[in-house]
Amino acid sequence: MTHAWLPMKENPPRGPKALWLTFAFLLLAACGPSEDQFPTNREAPSPAAEQERLPPPGEAWVIFGTDTVQAEVARTPEQRERGLMFRERLDPGQGMFFVFPDSQTRAFWMKNTFIPLDIAYMDEHLRIVDIQAMEPEDESTYPSARPAMFALEVPRGWFEEAGIQVGAEARVVFGPGRP
Repeated sequence: MTHAWLPMKENPPRGPKALWLTFAFLLLAACGPSEDQFPTNREAPSPAAEQERLPPPGEAWVIFGTDTVQAEVARTPEQRERGLMFRERLDPGQGMFFVFPDSQTRAFWMKNTFIPLDIAYMDEHLRIVDIQAMEPEDESTYPSARPAMFALEVPRGWFEEAGIQVGAEARVVFGPGRP
């Protein structure tokens, strides 16, 4: 906080005018700029420091209000096909975010996937259009109720625990590299 010094006369003012001046001075001092707002002799943040505010490369934060999933990003056909196959566990708050080039009805299965998952299908505006619970190693398909451009797989029950339902809209922050 910035501090100011005002020289005082031998006989300081008294009465309502003095009270008003004291109040105005304190208000200005409290509302003045902080050192953080106007840094002096500081360097701009390095690219490395800027990247610390992003997820790691190949990952994304999928954010619903105050709830965030740290997700691996599957954007190539090979990554989308493999998905979370052969995983033994997936911690709460972790998942996989599938990115497709267009919006259409999507269908997932759980072949070689050993953990129970929930999947949220999202439209091109990142709005959830469908949420389904998927059973481990189930080779039947789980088609989206409406066209979707994105899908988010998380541990079973995560959406319910977070109070996230169809219609919720996400914000996504991709790590460095190609979004």
